Order: sequence, then C-alpha cells, then structure tokens
Amino acid sequence: MAVIMSRRALFGAAATAATVFATARHMPALAQSTGDGPFNLPKLPYAAEANEPHIDAATMNIHHDRHHAGYVANLNSAVKDHSRIANMKLHEVLRRIGEMPEELRRTLRNNAGGHANHTMFWTIMGGKGGQPSGDVAQAIGRDLGGFDKFKSAFNRRGGGVFGSGWVFVTVDGEGKLALASRPNQDTPLMDGQMVLMGNDVWEHAYYLKYRNRRAEYLDAWWNVVDWAKVEERYKAARAGTLEI
Repeated sequence: MAVIMSRRALFGAAATAATVFATARHMPALAQSTGDGPFNLPKLPYAAEANEPHIDAATMNIHHDRHHAGYVANLNSAVKDHSRIANMKLHEVLRRIGEMPEELRRTLRNNAGGHANHTMFWTIMGGKGGQPSGDVAQAIGRDLGGFDKFKSAFNRRGGGVFGSGWVFVTVDGEGKLALASRPNQDTPLMDGQMVLMGNDVWEHAYYLKYRNRRAEYLDAWWNVVDWAKVEERYKAARAGTLEI
C-alpha cells in the first residue's frame, strides 16, 4: 500500500508541475525577458503578496514574471519584421485581428490577447473586495440584476469555461454591462467591445494554491478586487478613453 500511495503522490506532483509550467499549444514558454520591441511588461501595481491569502505571492510572481512576460516576448518577436503592426497600439491590433497577416494571426491572437488580458487583470486586483459603489454599482443593478446575482452568474461563467480561458464583464459607450467568456487568450476586444473587468481561469492562475478547485478560486478572487479601479475603468469607457 505504501508503494501505491508513493506512486500516486509522485504522479500528483508531476501532474501539478506539468499543468502549471508546461508550454501547451496556447501557452507561451516561460520567460523572464520580454525582448526588444514596442510592447512592454507593466509592473505589478502592488507587491506580489498584496493579494494574500486569497492569491499567493508565488502564483502572482510566476503568473506575472513568467507567463505574462512570455506573452510580451512572443508578441515582440512576432512583430519585429512588421513595422506597421509594431507601430499600432495593442487594442488596435486586437480590434483588427481579422486583418492581420494569416501567418501571424494565431500568434497575435494568443500573445496580444494574453498581454491585454493580463494588463487589465493586474489593474483591477490588489484591493479589499467587498461590493462596488457609485456608477458601477448602479450599472450592475440595472444590467446584471444586482451584485449577488451578478457575482453568481460571473462565477458560473468562469466555472463553465472548458479548459483555459477568461470570464469578462463588457461595457459599451453608454455604460451598459454584459457578461462574456472567451477561450484561451481571446478577448472581447477582438469583437470591437470594451472590457470593464475579468478573471483569468487558466490553471496557472490558481493551481499552486487551489489545485483543481476552480470554483473555490473564483469565490476567493472577489476578496482582492479593487472596485475603485473598476470604477475608473467604467468612467473611461463612458468617456471613450478605455483601451484595454
């Protein structure tokens, strides 16, 4: 029995490491350097441990310094011989993804999408959770049935993503909100929509702490949302200045 348990433990550890660190079809290789190019890795706007205990510092460091950096590095590599694309803003690349050269389209979709999604993601975390106030709270009540109903629907969307992906709240120029989910590193920006907020449900976002318990991670994530930042994004959307 001891031998069987030992093998199971070894298999479990190997599976965990493979899940978090592997370079799957849609996941960039782990990289610390973002290379030379027009796109830059933003610094975390808070310490890596700021989201403890709900999101551990080790996950934050790996997620930002390795995964996000990998997307930026791959994006810079992809555009180095394409000056027209290199001179575009990130949201323009995504909005015009269907116009990109066919041989680059998948790479741009995965890596420009990953760069935009994560840049948004870091911005809206580092807070104390709770409930929103102000215009965002009113919009949630009007369009999404109130905070409790919205939170439950958002978590169901996130839990329902098969494999890797994201759950988002989109916002239009009039301030109307809607829920959306996307696979891999796709983003509503590719459909001409604006993103108010979103949560990453790739396993690398939670596996070190939560293992396969995505629902537990989704519940815990609300404790680190910075609603003041979400409110800023909402006002920018209504002003027409929200890009990613």
